[in-house]
Amino acid sequence: MPAENHSAVTEFILGGLTSRPELQLPLFLLFLAIYLVTVVGNLGMFTLIWLNAQLHTPMYYFLSNLSLMDLCYSSAVTPKMLVNFVSEKNVISYAGCMSQLSFFLVFGIAECYMLTVMAYDRYVAICRPLLYNVIMSHQVCSLLVAVVYVTGLIDSIIGTVLMLKLPYCELLLSHYFCDIVPLMKLSCSRMYGFEMIVFCVAGFNIIVNSLPVLISYAFILSSILRISTTEGRSKAFSTCSSHLAAVGLFYGSTAFMYLKPSVTNSLAQEKVASVFYTTVIPMLNPLIYSLRNKEVKAAMKKTLRKVF
Repeated sequence: MPAENHSAVTEFILGGLTSRPELQLPLFLLFLAIYLVTVVGNLGMFTLIWLNAQLHTPMYYFLSNLSLMDLCYSSAVTPKMLVNFVSEKNVISYAGCMSQLSFFLVFGIAECYMLTVMAYDRYVAICRPLLYNVIMSHQVCSLLVAVVYVTGLIDSIIGTVLMLKLPYCELLLSHYFCDIVPLMKLSCSRMYGFEMIVFCVAGFNIIVNSLPVLISYAFILSSILRISTTEGRSKAFSTCSSHLAAVGLFYGSTAFMYLKPSVTNSLAQEKVASVFYTTVIPMLNPLIYSLRNKEVKAAMKKTLRKVF
């Protein structure tokens, strides 16, 4: 198919998570439950932070934006996946596919950078506590969040434009949503150049974000070890453990998906990695930050008492 004829593609057929009919209903119920927990957890975290004055600090300001990103990029993927479980024909329009890809990239990449900003916030809080309010002022926090969203938008535009330029020879997308790696497999053009661009952009984002996280936590660990009391060390570490868990889960699954040539990933591996960072991590993040955080639990009890 000539490159100029790629506009003739009007829809893609989604392969979904599985082709086994007996698994469609159980998977629908499972992912519906996961999505409901994701929506309630992230909306609840966002609302809780903005309703409680004691949580109006830089750390929770960033956490509220993280919850918003989790909710948005999960919502870009999961509802369509749920519809496909109960539909006879799993199709998505060309425009719908590119829109889904665009929204997913905006919030997914923004989350990557937000986790880095949160690591820097923890570094300042533990290693520069006397200057914390000066360094992490309201203006600085707002600027950092704006940069995070703008970076996500720019990377999303780059990724979406690349996919729009590809000529597609096949309609069957062996995946449950429109992502860059599965879409590249449908193209009839030579993909080495595109794969290298995707690899470089993904590698740049992951390295640029993971290095500051590692450096921040190296300084944090050094500061924690210098604390004389066990109680002090425990308190300092508890403020970082939730963020470390979120970083490890997110970077691990995305690096597995995007930092390997597409030919080396099996379809099952791609789907498992994708399910992890599109549905499981957005559900786990509010649970991680609420169950391991005394301030959040105290604010939640206070809010529930006011309501009931």
